[in-house]
Amino acid sequence: MKRLPVIGMLCVTMAFGLTACSDDSDSASEEATEAAADLCSSLTELKADNAKLKALNPASATKDQIKDAYEAVQKDWDSVKSNRGKMKDAQREAVQGAAEDLKKAYQDLPGDTTGKDARTTLQPQIQKLEETTAAASADLKC
Repeated sequence: MKRLPVIGMLCVTMAFGLTACSDDSDSASEEATEAAADLCSSLTELKADNAKLKALNPASATKDQIKDAYEAVQKDWDSVKSNRGKMKDAQREAVQGAAEDLKKAYQDLPGDTTGKDARTTLQPQIQKLEETTAAASADLKC
């Protein structure tokens, strides 16, 4: 009869121990899933704002429209940077390179550049960012 309470206590102790272990792995798994979801959300916003920048008509876009669209892309890139740990190294470098190329091209525009000239000049960098974010999103299954 003394064995039954001891065995019962061992079973209860093991059950609590297993529950504690599974909570740690579940929370780590949840954190990883949440980080991937945050990254996908950030990439989606980056792609959307980059598409808005790309959609600006070079013939009629104003410099202020270009500036606003560019700033939205940069804000989204900052969000991607804070979540990019889930990306593969090659993807991370490709998206980062494309974002930095766009930033440099924008910053190198002369002060008197028209909206038309700015949009035309930025086209290759906009296209490159579009391609790299699409590839990263596809690989992450966003």
